[in-house]
Amino acid sequence: MAGGASAAGPSVRIVVAGDAKTGKSSLILTAATDAFPPNVPPVLPPTRLPDDIYPDKVPVTIIDTSSSPENRGKLVEELKKADAVVLTYACDKPATLDRLSTFWLPELRRLEVRVPVVVVGCMLDKRDEQYPVSLEQVMSPIMQQFREIETCIECSALRHIQIPEVFYYAQKAVLHPTAPLFDQEAQTLKPRCVRALKRIFILCDLDRDGALSDEELNDFQVKCFNAPLQPSEIVGVKRVVQEKLHEGVNERGLTLTGFLFLHALFIEKGRLETTWTVLRKFGYNNEIRLSEDQLPPPIKRHPDQASFVELTNDALDFLRRIFFTFDIDGNGALRSNELDDLFSTAPENPWSEGPYKDAAEKDALGGLSVDSFLSEWALMTLLDPIYSVENLIYIGYAGEPSSAIRVTRRRRIDRKKKQSDRNVYQCFVFGPKEAGKSAILNSFIGRPFPEEYQSTSDDQCAVNVVDLGGLKKFLVLREIPEDGVKRLLSSKDALADCDVAIFVHDSSSETSWKRSADLLVDVATHGEATGYEVPCQIVAAKDDLDAYLTEIQDSTRVSQDLGIEAPIPISTKLGDFSNLFRRIVNAAEHPHLSIPETEAGRSRKQYHRLINRSLMFVSVGAAVAVVGLAAYRVYAARKNSSS
Repeated sequence: MAGGASAAGPSVRIVVAGDAKTGKSSLILTAATDAFPPNVPPVLPPTRLPDDIYPDKVPVTIIDTSSSPENRGKLVEELKKADAVVLTYACDKPATLDRLSTFWLPELRRLEVRVPVVVVGCMLDKRDEQYPVSLEQVMSPIMQQFREIETCIECSALRHIQIPEVFYYAQKAVLHPTAPLFDQEAQTLKPRCVRALKRIFILCDLDRDGALSDEELNDFQVKCFNAPLQPSEIVGVKRVVQEKLHEGVNERGLTLTGFLFLHALFIEKGRLETTWTVLRKFGYNNEIRLSEDQLPPPIKRHPDQASFVELTNDALDFLRRIFFTFDIDGNGALRSNELDDLFSTAPENPWSEGPYKDAAEKDALGGLSVDSFLSEWALMTLLDPIYSVENLIYIGYAGEPSSAIRVTRRRRIDRKKKQSDRNVYQCFVFGPKEAGKSAILNSFIGRPFPEEYQSTSDDQCAVNVVDLGGLKKFLVLREIPEDGVKRLLSSKDALADCDVAIFVHDSSSETSWKRSADLLVDVATHGEATGYEVPCQIVAAKDDLDAYLTEIQDSTRVSQDLGIEAPIPISTKLGDFSNLFRRIVNAAEHPHLSIPETEAGRSRKQYHRLINRSLMFVSVGAAVAVVGLAAYRVYAARKNSSS
């Protein structure tokens, strides 16, 4: 619910709005007391309907509002807290009906009140019966323009005509909304609803024969509705489907096509609660995504574990099996159509947009190898572990959700042990413009060297497997644009999820080198100040070009001054990387090495050593004094006793 969910359970908050004297308060009082009120106050206090008035037995609170200008602030406040809005007009006053489309409905959009709307014509008894009006004819153009209108109804509080129905439809629109399930214009199930129902169908098709047998159909009915189907009812269901859709039933039972047809039929007949009951039994919320209680709880991590979450062996084994299940042509790669099929039971393909789109290596036909497939999952788990687990469940992971991921130990402990035990590492790629950062990322995932320079303004990621003599590790390269470094380092935890950083410069440009060296010092200084020091490496790119005169001398001197490895010369154009990616992983695996130390950092350490030494001398001196005093007391005691 938009604003009605609570710790005690769901509730529905319905706000009644509309022009003055359109019957708002009379409508509410009649619904609450089952009697027409002779005297009605200007605005009612919040009114609670009996919990058992409707089948769902969900508490309903109705909020009356005033349309007067002086109460404008209160009206806006209530509308923004609504789960549903009832908009009223007077059946005997056409101007109040016109005001719905000229003021009230546009105003709800302007206020960004995105909840179901029920339009109610009140005082039906006052309309001149000599001039009958078709509600459908009047409301059809308005409903075409304002899709948020769930339903329209006319009522009379005086004659008690359709009063309970008003709030039943409003409650139903909240608990069983149409919009997520059904496209009214196309008269079809919406894609996300189809994908969820497909997943449910597969989960219920226990023998995996592509159809629900009578026994499987009965098990489904019991799970969702706590009541078995009689044999005659099963026959009846299948007959209805087969009469309308021949392929909806085969010799094995109800097919997926038939299953989807049944739900479309329920919705068209206004029985949305049937489909919603099924979806909720299988853990879906109103957005047709898995609800929070189906997913692992928020992960508690220390700052230096900011992104140290990775898939467990159980999850990786499951993904390997899934890969080969959906590799229909058996060519060792998942093409786009096979990948779409794999994610057809998820709300959407999670890799269709950045940062996952094009982040892993693809073959000439755009297919993902098993290593690239697992790399994409490693990246998603690194950046958004709960989202990763959610998608694992959508595609069939049946284990405990929390068994799919593990939080690795803190980097501080890794340093003490002088070894990391993780399988996924993240490398930040720094450097000035045109230094060759993007070319490194592209080469890492097998893209050809571009002939023309293309500027990068946003963070980009590339992920692949690095083979360390038979032991495979996942490496994520994250490019940090030069313009984004200052913004990145404005956060104390900027380097918390960085395992290793490389600083790329164009070895043929002195300006490029100086800017890269400045970035290295900035990052090293930030690490020393915050406690998030990271191993760093200097990369001399464009080694195929003539280096500027003192490039080797300058970069070597800086690396020695900072106490890190000598610069690594590479040429992406020639495909010469000097084992760069292995060296990056090696640096990440030994987080106590290759950490730069600036002059300020050395001075700070020396200062702390002097302070500690002084404290040690003070504590030693104090200990000597205490021992001396004790010795004197012993001596004095002996002297007194002898005298």
